[in-house]
Amino acid sequence: MSHKNIALFVAHVGCPNMCSFCNQHIISGKQETATAGDVDAAVETALNSGCCDGQLAFFGGSFTAIERPYMMELLRAAKPHVDRGEITGIRISTRPDAIDDEVLTILREYGVEAIELGAQSMDDTVLSMNRRGHTADDVRRASELIKTYGFELGLQMMTGLYGDSKEGAIKTAEELIKLQPATVRIYPTVVLEGTELAELYSIGKYKSETLDEAVETCATLLPMFEESGIKVIRLGLHSGGNVEDGYIAGAYHPAFRELVEGRIYFEKALLKLSDFEGGENHTYKIFVNPKEISKMTGQKRQNIVQLKDNNYICNVFSNSGLQKYEILIEED
Repeated sequence: MSHKNIALFVAHVGCPNMCSFCNQHIISGKQETATAGDVDAAVETALNSGCCDGQLAFFGGSFTAIERPYMMELLRAAKPHVDRGEITGIRISTRPDAIDDEVLTILREYGVEAIELGAQSMDDTVLSMNRRGHTADDVRRASELIKTYGFELGLQMMTGLYGDSKEGAIKTAEELIKLQPATVRIYPTVVLEGTELAELYSIGKYKSETLDEAVETCATLLPMFEESGIKVIRLGLHSGGNVEDGYIAGAYHPAFRELVEGRIYFEKALLKLSDFEGGENHTYKIFVNPKEISKMTGQKRQNIVQLKDNNYICNVFSNSGLQKYEILIEED
């Protein structure tokens, strides 16, 4: 069986307020929230398709802030599947201010392995402007408590938020790295129908990040986390749900991560090529790991085109001795 998590959504449930950017029904494509019956059905479907051996993940809302009977209903439905080894454990997402000793004790008892916190920013002004309802200190406190109880900690951040900047996003990343999560998700802000951000955008009070700006910012953030030993498990909103239908503005692309990794390779190649003294339109061989050739080439060969625009004619070749993001360049 392949390792694949089973995602169930509790869209908006447990959220005490509506964040400026949020419309989980559009993001997840789900109008109804998960039930105990959905838990059993989802696991059975995954088992029958041979795509289990992963975690059951409750996303889309603030799991530990939902009404306790409903939370317990979902946990009680999921626990037998953990006990039988049909799933490895349970993964949840929640708010930093909805974490305490009591709820963590319950989650541990019912087989929860990983807890992801929606930090989004570590700037209190940005958090307030986007109606998050928690502070950066709430993120720090909850993160330490989660790790103390032995859970895997995941943190989520956003770029391009109302009132934020590239420099602010970098500072947020630096603060999250200090908390040493196991995983991180990075989401560029997308303006969706039915949100306060859409209203701010319509009257010109909010200027959204362009796709290129978000790619540039995330090309800085991704290596920061990876070099700190933190796995970035999601970069950009997943394609699916009703995002395309509800999209108004902002940095959305179904292959956003590929664009970001391609930008990292382009910048590395451009820097290395500047050390060569070849004349205009000189030809070069760029060597990368075989699995990284498409990233070095770029979507629709855009990296090769842009390098040519900088007077470097390049061809990409494989070298199995090179690591990810490692580049070797030779004059042809």
